[in-house]
Amino acid sequence: MSEIRIAAESRTEFGKGAARRARRAGFVPGVVYGHGHTPVHLNLPSHDLMMALKTPNALLVVPIEGKDEYVLPKAVQREAIKRTIEHVDLLLVKRGEKVTVEIPVHTEGELAPGGNLIENVLNALPIEAEATHLPESVTVSVEGLEAGASITAGDIALPAGVSLAVEADAVVLQVIGAQAPEATEEEAAEGADEAAVEA
Repeated sequence: MSEIRIAAESRTEFGKGAARRARRAGFVPGVVYGHGHTPVHLNLPSHDLMMALKTPNALLVVPIEGKDEYVLPKAVQREAIKRTIEHVDLLLVKRGEKVTVEIPVHTEGELAPGGNLIENVLNALPIEAEATHLPESVTVSVEGLEAGASITAGDIALPAGVSLAVEADAVVLQVIGAQAPEATEEEAAEGADEAAVEA
């Protein structure tokens, strides 16, 4: 995973009014915590942050007290309608440190014929890996899988240095059969009439 450098600035004003002023100026208020460090308050350029967060578990480099530090986004608050970023919590991490994150699971291949569907039991896969070498996602093949088949966490091949942070038998996704179309009201009425005649 590549590092994404963001030119954050120290934040000295707090409260809702200060946050609104920061957003109007094109910044997102954020706080960095971790490693027993006193929380550090930052303003981050909103466009740069928005672009960076398009990458799952983006590894950011921000200046803290004159020194570049690695941080990972842990909680992102968004505006309900416009979905703009309102606030971000960042976790301070060190090179070589193991962290637990969730990564997206992508599928490839075609299911067995019959209109079957994939159901995601886990929306993302919990893993543990070095903070500076986090995979963006994993891909599993569903080629030829039939209804009733499932893929567990242990079935997924992980990159070197990455381990599961969930039980290996945890179901990640499963294949469900296509449901038969429900009978229309007319068909149901006809069936009832036929049953009445037979009776």
